[in-house]
Amino acid sequence: MSSAVAASPASVVKSPSLWVLFAISASHLLNDLMQALLPAVYPLLAAAYALDFTQIGLITLVNQLTASVLQPFVGLHTDKHPLPYSLPVAMASTLAGLLLLAYADSFPSLLVASALIGVGSAIFHPEASRVARMASGGKLGFAQSLFQVGGNFGSALGPLMAAFIILPNGQGSVAWYALVALLAILLLSAVGRWYAAQNRLPKPAGSTAARKSSVPRGRLIGAFAVIGALLLSKYVYLASMTSYYAFFMMDRFAITANEAQVYLFVFLGAVAAGTFVGGPIGDRIGRKAVIWVSILGTLPFTLMLPYANLPVTVVLSAIIGLVLASAFSAIVVYAQELLPGRVGMVAGLIFGFAFAMGAFGAALLGLLADATDIGFVFQICALLPALGILTIFLPRTDA
Repeated sequence: MSSAVAASPASVVKSPSLWVLFAISASHLLNDLMQALLPAVYPLLAAAYALDFTQIGLITLVNQLTASVLQPFVGLHTDKHPLPYSLPVAMASTLAGLLLLAYADSFPSLLVASALIGVGSAIFHPEASRVARMASGGKLGFAQSLFQVGGNFGSALGPLMAAFIILPNGQGSVAWYALVALLAILLLSAVGRWYAAQNRLPKPAGSTAARKSSVPRGRLIGAFAVIGALLLSKYVYLASMTSYYAFFMMDRFAITANEAQVYLFVFLGAVAAGTFVGGPIGDRIGRKAVIWVSILGTLPFTLMLPYANLPVTVVLSAIIGLVLASAFSAIVVYAQELLPGRVGMVAGLIFGFAFAMGAFGAALLGLLADATDIGFVFQICALLPALGILTIFLPRTDA
């Protein structure tokens, strides 16, 4: 696939193009802020439409499954045929979904809104990840982390926006975030021009020759199976937190919805910090070491969380978010090193599978919560980081 490699070299620029990295990170912040508004307003939607946990899980399922199914195909297509201006188009889909969410008057319309938001995410993530790699100047972990941390900060701000703007002003106030989408479209249009200019530059000698993985096919399949298990562990646990942590806190400690959103912000803020730390550390000590610590290292804390008092629960959630999030940038870059020349496809596959695990996890956990109680859900999810032991089966790469 010569055109794939030509379109997406490890780094087109010789040193990091910081304005592009900050622009794509800021766009990721705005994108994931809008994405995070959907789960953040679940308490409002549950009250307005008498939704049960199963229906809330279905909204998450439609949103994340739409994103996850499309992402690998978007990445595979753009490996061959770069689409620099697909990024603002992605944001336009998110904008349409937000406006529909603001004025939805039934459960089916909520599902359509969540699907449109998911389509925007499906187009945005693999292409934005490719741009971050192109602008990295060889500092792949740093670039991926800077890109990711924007998204995590956006996800963290979502609950605060819900607590202080949307919950007090009602569902229609979601429409105000159309201005956020328009700002993101402007930023991504500038990034798209840079991306298009890079594609017009002469490619370095040898860049059009397809590179093969140094890992044998059988071990490659096994490695991606392990990566899948690690992503399942991470994203099903994250689904329990992003979709149900507010309900868990309200049920266990009898706090208000606004207070619960603030505690969710603490967790998501820690996730953002952990994401930024993981990539640069992976550049220095290797991706596998970061993956080991970030998945398995959360196990003692997840086991304690369902039984702790309120202050300790908040501290534990922050530690879990910080440590668990450090894995993702390392996993993305590690997987791209396993399959050189397939940057978009691998990014789409990783993001897509992660979203799918979150989607199915949210739906299944909603069913489990309805059948038992929300506390039991967190007791079961506490065991998921034990899957981190599978990291032992990952082969070595150059980094």
